[in-house]
Amino acid sequence: MVMSSTDPFAHAHDLKVVFTGPMGAGKTTAIRAISDGAALSTDVPISGIEAMAGKTMTTVGLDYGECSIDGQWVLKLFGTPGQDRFRFMWDILGTGAFGLIVLVDNSGPDPIGDAERYLKSFAQQIPARRTVVGVGRTETHASPGIDDYCSHLEALGLHIPVLAVDVRRDADVRLLLSVLVSMAEVEHHE
Repeated sequence: MVMSSTDPFAHAHDLKVVFTGPMGAGKTTAIRAISDGAALSTDVPISGIEAMAGKTMTTVGLDYGECSIDGQWVLKLFGTPGQDRFRFMWDILGTGAFGLIVLVDNSGPDPIGDAERYLKSFAQQIPARRTVVGVGRTETHASPGIDDYCSHLEALGLHIPVLAVDVRRDADVRLLLSVLVSMAEVEHHE
């Protein structure tokens, strides 16, 4: 395998991973839950029509943290803002990323549509073979089910792992990242 400056394996044990999804899906929480040290956040108070029940802060630039997986991978974790007005950050943060984790809130009005939207937004930068979808709040909102997500994505020609997660739990976020890293290992050895 030939390494180039745009090759995600150029620094084989450091991988850039982008967390994205709609506002309130848990990107900041996930990065804070898994980071080995303090995570950086660019949160500001929510005001006006963007105010959500129970959510008082929103990301306007990015979230950043780092964690190690399996003692050999250092993951550089970047969280995107969820609001469309900060969409320009998606392209900036997606550049040079190895993998993508799309987080959606199953209690939202169209969580499957949200997953599809974010997958399409990053499709030019991060291939589907390096993407995982994490679905939150399935314990309180069982529908749509994980099989519904998989069926919808497969109909679009996307064969992406979809997992039910609680982004407040280190173990759940670590599972998302472990699945992504296993994809890296398979790709790296091909």
